[in-house]
Amino acid sequence: MKDDALLPPTAEIAPMFAVPLSQARMPGHESINAQLRSLLLARADDPQFANPQPSLKQQVGVFESQFNLFAWPEPPVQKLREFCWTELGRTLQALNGYTAAEMSRLRIYSHTWFHVTRAPGFVIAHTHPMASWSGVYCVAPGGESSAHPESGVLRFHNPHYYSNMFLDPGNARLAAPFHHGTWSVRLRAGQLVLFPSWVSHEVLPFHGTDERITIAFNCWFGMGDGQGAAGAA
Repeated sequence: MKDDALLPPTAEIAPMFAVPLSQARMPGHESINAQLRSLLLARADDPQFANPQPSLKQQVGVFESQFNLFAWPEPPVQKLREFCWTELGRTLQALNGYTAAEMSRLRIYSHTWFHVTRAPGFVIAHTHPMASWSGVYCVAPGGESSAHPESGVLRFHNPHYYSNMFLDPGNARLAAPFHHGTWSVRLRAGQLVLFPSWVSHEVLPFHGTDERITIAFNCWFGMGDGQGAAGAA
């Protein structure tokens, strides 16, 4: 083809069927994460806090708690809850175009839990049925491994399952957001990632020498009668 073919196309290109992924970082997370780390590691050693009926097969090196974390009264948990729900509310308002009055009626219902992962723990690919939004907050990413550059990576799978059924030079090198395959996030301490619950995701095997500690939640919503501020259950 001629060199002028490298110029931007004159036709408009739209990102049809795009998947929103929202990220934020908690201000002052260092102090809160230090408190959360101590609390969660202590409770990960107590069987009464373990999930008695995990929905996924628990892999060696992974502890999963019961689904009531944000009901704990400890101050660092409640501060994190406030941050997560605030960022989630901002994301929902931006994507749905809700007014301030509508946001005041929004009610959040959730399951919240934590994972402590030690080598060689991982989480298989899965989705979260019966929820509309999910999130992951990083308390501690765990140490990196030079021999395993993708250690502990949070990986999202492209939901366009047939996008690579036929590959040739016309589509083999599509750039984001049109690319095939996966999208990986290497979590940092204090980082919150929000995503639609139907998106398939996994955590790759962790090979760090310490603990990878994350907090996760699934949310579904309702509209209240407009009395008072937005609430959560």
